[in-house]
Amino acid sequence: MAVRIFTAVLRKEEDLYVAECPEVGTVSQGYTVEEAVANLKEATELYLEEFPLPEVTRPLITTFEVAIHA
Repeated sequence: MAVRIFTAVLRKEEDLYVAECPEVGTVSQGYTVEEAVANLKEATELYLEEFPLPEVTRPLITTFEVAIHA
């Protein structure tokens, strides 16, 4: 069994955390960060059983600041 590393992007929406995997497009949620990521992992594993991805390189992810003038 091969192991691949994916990205989880999380955001807080009211009382839930929403987790998204940008490489695959899967989304899940949970009441904690850990629960949201665990649910996303399960959703992604199930998705990849049906729709395997070709071997691709991991994206480079960074952050940047934008000045907002009100």
